[in-house]
Amino acid sequence: MDRRELLKMIVAATGAAMVGLPALAQGKAAAVPVKTLFSDADVGTLDEIAETILPRTRTPGAKDAGAGLFMATFVSDCYTARQQATFRAGLTDIDRRAGGRFVSLTPEARTELLRTLDAEAKARRADVTETGTPEEGEAMPHYFTMFKQLAIFGFFTSKVGATGVLQYVAVPGRYDGDLAYVPGTPAWGTS
Repeated sequence: MDRRELLKMIVAATGAAMVGLPALAQGKAAAVPVKTLFSDADVGTLDEIAETILPRTRTPGAKDAGAGLFMATFVSDCYTARQQATFRAGLTDIDRRAGGRFVSLTPEARTELLRTLDAEAKARRADVTETGTPEEGEAMPHYFTMFKQLAIFGFFTSKVGATGVLQYVAVPGRYDGDLAYVPGTPAWGTS
């Protein structure tokens, strides 16, 4: 699966364009390394949120791919200050809705909370106009849309996601336009 296909999948799954993508696409690296805006506890919470979205089953989960650290780094490096504030406020809101800490909830309660947030995000999509370079008056996406996008993007662009979940061929072989398909076979991953 190439990055373009992955981005199309993220848009289909979240109903919104990838937030922060213009900064990533332009490839502008900071002159000074950016310090992450998140504590180790925040990264742990992000790992648990991502693991609830993409849990470990017969295949690796989001925590196996280090999705929490990826999310923290992406937000620190690619999001605007306004997007970062929305993301951080969302992290605080998730803990508040969890009655203290998201990580202290049972797996069933975590899933239920994230389903509620996903429904809220879907209801708000029609108002969203911002994706990358915001104007002050534009509506921000719901913070859960950002969480979900980053969990999916971080997982499927990781080595664990590309090799442990998708089929992976390090060096492509010959072209076969009539490759047999077996139902249930994973999609192809590329590096």
